[in-house]
Amino acid sequence: MKFIQELEIPVESLWALASSIAFGIVTLLVGLAVIRYLVNMSDRIMKRREVDPSLIPFLRSLLSIALKIGLVLTVMEVVGLQATSFIAILGAAGLAIGMALSGTLQNFAGGVMILLFKPFKVGDYISAQGQSGTVKEIQIFNTILKTPDNVTIIIPNGGLSTGTMTNYSMEERRRVDFTFGIAYGEDVDKARGVLRSIMDADARVLQDPEPFIKVGALADSSVNFTVRIWTLASDYWAVHFDINEKVYKEFHLAGINIPFPQMDVHVHNG
Repeated sequence: MKFIQELEIPVESLWALASSIAFGIVTLLVGLAVIRYLVNMSDRIMKRREVDPSLIPFLRSLLSIALKIGLVLTVMEVVGLQATSFIAILGAAGLAIGMALSGTLQNFAGGVMILLFKPFKVGDYISAQGQSGTVKEIQIFNTILKTPDNVTIIIPNGGLSTGTMTNYSMEERRRVDFTFGIAYGEDVDKARGVLRSIMDADARVLQDPEPFIKVGALADSSVNFTVRIWTLASDYWAVHFDINEKVYKEFHLAGINIPFPQMDVHVHNG
């Protein structure tokens, strides 16, 4: 109290300042809890109304940031600081902040572009920026991928929106390409018939367009068949692995030899 008296600061003013600060802290804590509740509630509402899953994380983050900015301004008013002065200072520093955060702003703009033009959505399998995976979440600044071996990859939206990107899930159907080799001297028509019967027996192989089965090359050690079939994108890998195994088994049952590279070595005595 003696120190306060020496500074000639009225005790009433100190109590008022302490009360304002305490009330500001309470307002901040309560406000954060309310914001958390509102964000979670908005998340449930969007899911119940079947909002595009790609939009939900973006809108949730945007709502959270906007509410927190409003809360900070409210706390400043409660404490007694002039929010208008703060806004003016922030505006004056906007250019410097914009230059310092140019990459972040680019990522934000990239996120907006992705959500507007929808080159991919949550659940799509994509390849971009040297990475591949299933889109798990599209956030304000980043897109989260999950690889088949359960690794999480975070890609900034800026480069993702402007760079080359391959979407393997956008089309409903995909073509599966195979090359099957038979030994020279084997019956080509017989091999073609076995391949055709395998494709016809698999219900996942679409008949429109019709499976393509032709001799594609006379290679060094084999006569190679080029096989192209169409299937649903969701069945792509299952068809790829199953057909390979089925062809190996059926060729064996039909007595059709599948060659492997061989080399003849001739030794001449000096």
